[in-house]
Amino acid sequence: MAKVLCVLYADPVDGYPADYARDDLPEIGGYPDGQTLPSPKATDFQPGALLGSVSGELGLRRFLEGLGHELVVTSDKDGPDSRFEREVEDAEIVISQPFWPAYLTAERIAKARNLKMAVTAGIGSDHVDLQAAIDRGITVTEVTYCNSISVAEHVVMMILSLVRNYLPSHDWVRKGGWNIADCAARSYDVEGMHVGTVAAGRIGLAVLRRMKPFDVNLHYHDRHRLPSEVESELGLVWHDRIEDMLPHCDVVTINCPLHPETENLFDDAMIGRMKRGAYLVNTARGKICDRDAVARALESGQLAGYAGDVWFPQPAPKDHPWRTMPNHGMTPHISGTTLSAQARYAAGVREILECWFEGRPIREEYLIVEGGRLAGAGAHSYSEGNATGGSDEAARFKG
Repeated sequence: MAKVLCVLYADPVDGYPADYARDDLPEIGGYPDGQTLPSPKATDFQPGALLGSVSGELGLRRFLEGLGHELVVTSDKDGPDSRFEREVEDAEIVISQPFWPAYLTAERIAKARNLKMAVTAGIGSDHVDLQAAIDRGITVTEVTYCNSISVAEHVVMMILSLVRNYLPSHDWVRKGGWNIADCAARSYDVEGMHVGTVAAGRIGLAVLRRMKPFDVNLHYHDRHRLPSEVESELGLVWHDRIEDMLPHCDVVTINCPLHPETENLFDDAMIGRMKRGAYLVNTARGKICDRDAVARALESGQLAGYAGDVWFPQPAPKDHPWRTMPNHGMTPHISGTTLSAQARYAAGVREILECWFEGRPIREEYLIVEGGRLAGAGAHSYSEGNATGGSDEAARFKG
């Protein structure tokens, strides 16, 4: 029998939903690059249900308990007295979401004597100390592509929201006003702007494709250059270095993984290379941007706006400066946990667990670490090392 420890965000404040705004989800046949959708042998949930919160349990309880395994589900994940801290000691598998990450630091991995696999229900395994996992021979997996389009849609929404000054304009209505001049004083057309993405993987490329119809000029930086036919189709300009791309761009969107090479990539110096009055959108990972450098750039006007849904740590302490800095469009980490995405990543977690318990190989595209090395998608996207340092600050959210 295996103990599976699953860390999920808390249920809605009004309780787990009895019904939903829509009756069904559109059927998606596959992903744009041909990768197939998650393919477990069965699922025990209704697509469109809230699966990512504690009561949703990713639809796993019946499956795991039917095999004789123990499933522990909690949202209490931070601090030395948390349930996660207590339960991880004898857990064989830890499942966590990027939106409410269970930070598997080196200290916790050392304490988790039975731990054999960490599963990310979603995309992005930076909340796991990958170096410690490599050293201990722990397998790390994630459900690649399950919510890439969800995030790309969110990026486009945030770009338009910042450039068109949507949120402050909406606030005037909520306050009973009709202050057109106040709304228009920071509102521009996106048409004709230069938009660049840091990384053009599945999310970054999807953003570029969705921005193309807005008649913008598209730029990208990626260590893996796109095929020439894709560059030609979208009219892309590739830049070998991020530093060379930034001065051209009115809007920059960050779509790269967090690992030691990208940690605090956007510091004062990097932001200083951007056009004055440019917009920065980050739905990748909060720690890719220097927290205080972003706040300073908004205060000074170097950035006209910053939006994103990723913070460090998560949840962010209540005094985190991104909550109160000017001209921001921040939300909790929600871009990849739509009800549509949840159905895919819950199915993907089920597929990974089926493979694990049956001794079958896990898909290459789901592998981040295996056999003491970066593997599969991890070898393509990550570097060895650790990016969890400072995550203990998340406990201050409770305080």
